[in-house]
Amino acid sequence: MKIRKLSPSEKPPVEVLLEADPSRSRIESYLRKGSSYVAELKEHVIGIYVLLPINQDTAEIINISVKKDIQGKGIGRKLISHAMEQSRAQGFAYLVVGTGNSSISQIAFYQKCGFRMKEIEEDYFLRHYEKPIYENGIQCRDMIRFSYIL
Repeated sequence: MKIRKLSPSEKPPVEVLLEADPSRSRIESYLRKGSSYVAELKEHVIGIYVLLPINQDTAEIINISVKKDIQGKGIGRKLISHAMEQSRAQGFAYLVVGTGNSSISQIAFYQKCGFRMKEIEEDYFLRHYEKPIYENGIQCRDMIRFSYIL
């Protein structure tokens, strides 16, 4: 597996991003602002993350996704490590990521990767998404934000 930056002329794998974010319009918006990095296996995209500068000290992983049929094989952890390396190389001091209150496995995953819970933005998903989102039998309402000191 290799991880590389997606060139501006390449079409981003929106279908993979949609597995982590159901809003095509939001995806298209942050794809224009951030840098995309893809994980490839035998020239097939199996994962992606989008890195977005927030301010001079902080970068955010605005979306990270691995194809559903190959999750649980360490690809997400490799993408996180790559995002940390890229953020350090670009001079950022912090890397942040957010997920929904209903994303139980993602909440555990980010903590296993060394991120710490920093804040909860109440009703984020109610304000920013037209349709209700449900995971694990829970309505996704609040954004839980995590931070990592680089």
